[in-house]
Amino acid sequence: MKPDVERATSRVDLNLFRVFDAVFRAGSLTQAAAQLHLTQPAISNAIARLRLQFGDPLFVRDGRRVAPTPRARAAAPEISAALQVLQQTLATPQVFDAASSSRRFVLGMRDVLEFAMMPRLTQELLAEGPRLQLQSARIERRRLDRELAAGALDLSIDIPVPVGEGIVQEALFEETLCVAMRPDHPLARGRLSVKQWLAARHVAVSSRRLGLVLEDVVLQREGLRRDVAVRCQYYYAACHVAATSDLLLVLPRYYGEWFTAHLPLKLVHLPLELPSLQVMLYWHRNAEHDPGHAWLRERVRTLTRRGAPRP
Repeated sequence: MKPDVERATSRVDLNLFRVFDAVFRAGSLTQAAAQLHLTQPAISNAIARLRLQFGDPLFVRDGRRVAPTPRARAAAPEISAALQVLQQTLATPQVFDAASSSRRFVLGMRDVLEFAMMPRLTQELLAEGPRLQLQSARIERRRLDRELAAGALDLSIDIPVPVGEGIVQEALFEETLCVAMRPDHPLARGRLSVKQWLAARHVAVSSRRLGLVLEDVVLQREGLRRDVAVRCQYYYAACHVAATSDLLLVLPRYYGEWFTAHLPLKLVHLPLELPSLQVMLYWHRNAEHDPGHAWLRERVRTLTRRGAPRP
């Protein structure tokens, strides 16, 4: 490091970066002040000092809130990660004793995986650590890197998504897709063909308002399309729709197996060649050697070693 850079960084108050991180996440000087138990003038003064260090406004007014500049957005993940490393260095013990720990673990996952994994994972984790806390949180995929870096999520369990260099990803399991329909559906009598499947009407599941779901992406590549009559946010609702209509539903087999025991549904093989549903485990490199984090990752691996847990 050059002498002039060393002198500049040696004069930086590390508390300024705590303020930066709080303002960036809250989008508000007032909320950041409340979180850090500081006055708003103190927050404003800290941001002003950082602006001099960065040579950039960092945050600009956007109505009643503040919006980060491109320079601030670029620096935010690194600052958050550095603060997390410092916090872990001070707070994390060298060993993790699950039996006596009251640590809270936050796992990012969507509703289908929460349904499959949380009951068994809760049972097994609390058997070893009765005082542990476990929380499932909905994933915002565009914010995944940031939330893992900031420690807002310990792990994320999801389908393959693009992530940055600071994120470690590991394949957990693959699951096949199948078709669900009511048992007395006209197509339930024989083997479902591609022609029959395409000619039928469908219920699809997506958390997004617009855009293609997996089945339709594959169909589009083949120059085909299907008729989606209903689009639900969750498989739970879609299964009830399929059980009370002539609509067909494509869903993960582990999910369908549970619902066939609770709803009038029949599962059949998907006639179209679709890739298996791949599920990945994500975490930030800063947590790689944390004993508690390593313990949690191994428990998740053990639970999914033979595929998706059957509820």
